[in-house]
Amino acid sequence: MQMNDMILVSVDDHIIEPKDMFQKHLSKEHLALAPRNVRTDDNRDVWVFEDKVVNNVGLNSVVGRPKEEYGFEPVAYDQMREGGYILQKRVDDMNVNGVLGSINFATFPSFCGQLFWGAKDKANAARVVRAYNDWHIDEWCGNAPGRFIPNALLPLWDIDLTVEEIKRVVKKGCRSIAFPDNPCASGLPSIHNKVWDKVWGLCADEEIMLNCHIGTGFAPPHASMESPIDAWITTMPISIANAAGDWLTADIWQRFPKLKVALSEGGIGWIPYFLERADFTYMHHGTWTHANYGGKKPSEVFREHIITCFIDDKFGLRNRHEIGVDMITWECDYPHSDCTWPNAPEFLWESIKDLPDDEINKITHENVMRMWHYDPFSVLGRENCTVGALRELAREVDTKPVSKPGINPNKKGAGHRVTSGDILPMFA
Repeated sequence: MQMNDMILVSVDDHIIEPKDMFQKHLSKEHLALAPRNVRTDDNRDVWVFEDKVVNNVGLNSVVGRPKEEYGFEPVAYDQMREGGYILQKRVDDMNVNGVLGSINFATFPSFCGQLFWGAKDKANAARVVRAYNDWHIDEWCGNAPGRFIPNALLPLWDIDLTVEEIKRVVKKGCRSIAFPDNPCASGLPSIHNKVWDKVWGLCADEEIMLNCHIGTGFAPPHASMESPIDAWITTMPISIANAAGDWLTADIWQRFPKLKVALSEGGIGWIPYFLERADFTYMHHGTWTHANYGGKKPSEVFREHIITCFIDDKFGLRNRHEIGVDMITWECDYPHSDCTWPNAPEFLWESIKDLPDDEINKITHENVMRMWHYDPFSVLGRENCTVGALRELAREVDTKPVSKPGINPNKKGAGHRVTSGDILPMFA
């Protein structure tokens, strides 16, 4: 296999929602109650919902900018590459990056829609969630056949509404939902609470993937406000190990053997030791903790039920059989700063080129197609889905870095080491 023969499907990218996203999906009366985008006096584009203001529409949407302008801005649409929020531009950017398919997480409502969970008007919040999913499934994904795997938000504050919405989006062809890595952190019942059994059962029966993105529950901590932000960025993917331990020890796998969970943007290099430690813990402590994995080792349960993904992880790929080749997937993370656009194939090929062809195919696309029920070949033809074929469609796409006005991630001047204290106010 050559680099251009690869077929790349990303299980973790992000949408910067366009300003008019609700226009076709809510009545005029209900639009007045929906989230709205507002330009502030200081030229920020913010979303307003009830009494909440989401201060940045494209947190870390820095694709296409010089790296010295990376940071946790921009704060306005005109400071971002248009592929973040315009569908055809996104497809162009996927083509030039050799990426066939993509799962997109929400931005302004947060990755799992947490903005809506604390709404005062729950009936309106549920209506907005449905409208968001209609826009996402019918407009964003539906207008680019074969290129996206829909990923629905849920009204998780109400189990019956959640089950109803899952059934509704399944009828629309969506078998992928965003779910917090630790719902307890958002004031919801823990994953060990049987209140979720209706959700687990439905997802198992319909083979619906739960996508648990880093930071949706066990958010990676900042060591101090004086700590270089590099420390937080370095440990961010590994922070999902806490959630992985919680999911692994749950008894749901024995009761719902077809259920699967993806650890979105979590990396893979840490997993071999994590599984070794889990097996040691069971062997050494299981008699007094009364751990029960249904007659299996924890590592075996992990390989059967938990999907992992990586951007660039040479160590993880060298140890792929300890993780489980059938459960490893690739991600792009467009348009965030970890994304290697427009050179994702080149980065990945250096890590993966020495693997057998059948394993490359599993990791780059076959595992996703199988587990997310995604079949782009029937729509586009396999020969049109390779890195080389997609890049042929994008010869006119300009990938030169473009400096954007108003971007100054280091406001304290050249030479200042950017710290957590510099970045955290941007989240306010």
